[in-house]
Amino acid sequence: MSHTETGEQEIIHRQMTIQEILSLFPQKSQRLAQEITNAGLHCVGCHAATWETLEAGMRSHGYDEAAITRLLKKLNAVMKSDFKADKSTVTLTPKAAEKFLEFSQAEGKQGCALFFSDKLEGCSGFTYILDFSDKAGPNDSIFTSHGIEIHVPNDRLDRLVGSVIDFVQTLSSTGFYVENPNTASSCGCGSSHNYSKESRGGGCCGSSSKSSQEQEQSSGGGCCGSSPKPSQDKGHGGGCCSH
Repeated sequence: MSHTETGEQEIIHRQMTIQEILSLFPQKSQRLAQEITNAGLHCVGCHAATWETLEAGMRSHGYDEAAITRLLKKLNAVMKSDFKADKSTVTLTPKAAEKFLEFSQAEGKQGCALFFSDKLEGCSGFTYILDFSDKAGPNDSIFTSHGIEIHVPNDRLDRLVGSVIDFVQTLSSTGFYVENPNTASSCGCGSSHNYSKESRGGGCCGSSSKSSQEQEQSSGGGCCGSSPKPSQDKGHGGGCCSH
């Protein structure tokens, strides 16, 4: 760890590479990647070399010392956020619960549950699916957070249980973000992730085949820049967005 001018410890410092940051802290990779993108390294995996240090990447894009300092402050704030997740369930933060109810009302889906899953997509393995659910399927587990039911396919539990779903709203980005203790790696742009061998479990993990339930779902995933879409067939529909 390095220290700021005030002596405060920095978990993430300017000489760390983008790739190093996202690989060391995969559980927070969505939020970290979004802050890096917000700072001006647009689409981190495409327009910034992930092997460059944060400082080199920012300076090569024309940003000054003040911008680098602001980015480091935001990244370390993400690292210090602690939702105290219950590893036996799936949790919504108060803000995520509030926004889900708001979106439900706007879409005419009052009373719907939240469907939470993942699917094979992206350069690193998986992206998340968030959607409305009319009712739990026969192979879904049901969790409750802030009075909202959350439906998770049983063959995804090993890799999704313990997740905290948050909602972040800034001037440059808005959406749901998942902090998942089971993730073991993330791609350079933070838009997809993979799991430890112990958490892979059943379903589509480790192969290109999809379960029948997954094939019924439209694309959607992790960082959602819009409200969940209306439910479609069998209560599970179009997710939030695609990376």
